[in-house]
Amino acid sequence: MNSEDEVFEAVGALTDPVRRGLYRHVAATPGAVGRDAAAAAAGISRSLAAFHLDKLVEAGLLAVTYQRLSGRSGPGAGRPAKLYLRAPGERAVSLPPRSYDAVGRLLANVVDGAGLDRELQSAARAAGAAEGADLGGDVDPVAALRSRGYEPYGDGATVRLNNCPFHSLADEFPALVCGMNLAFIEGLLPGCAGGGDWTAAMDPPPEGCCVALSKTNEA
Repeated sequence: MNSEDEVFEAVGALTDPVRRGLYRHVAATPGAVGRDAAAAAAGISRSLAAFHLDKLVEAGLLAVTYQRLSGRSGPGAGRPAKLYLRAPGERAVSLPPRSYDAVGRLLANVVDGAGLDRELQSAARAAGAAEGADLGGDVDPVAALRSRGYEPYGDGATVRLNNCPFHSLADEFPALVCGMNLAFIEGLLPGCAGGGDWTAAMDPPPEGCCVALSKTNEA
């Protein structure tokens, strides 16, 4: 999806509040989501959920996959279910057009080329600490990270982050950007309610943010 008109159409598909809620649920859920689960999350009927989910697919915001939810295969296993997941790629609207990604890429090139990784991490940690201080200990780490676009979710005793807010730059400069991201979260945690009980570390999953959180008193 490259043209400005296509981006506007995709964003326009989210003006309906039900559709917007379904998109948020699917986008924030690791893996694919079925129609029944999406309908239950939105508090609507399965048929209405299917209608809106398919509209989101048409707009390029969701993708479709098919799986047998029973886990069985062969005769009698039933038809694969239609499941939905966040479509790859990014969509951004800026009026008038801006190119912040180009500036970010240029700055990352300079910092990377000059070997200023430690200085960047120190600045990121200080920025996280400043934001954490503003929280005043009133917001827990999960809520703090959710409000910053990380889309946290539980994975056993670990909290993983379904979204990397710096995805395009992290793909191009992984060591630089992931190190900055980790330092920022480390700086943020002490200002969160109970943040001292959590440790952030590099633990990249196949998809999502490279940083994961775990309780300091748990293995």
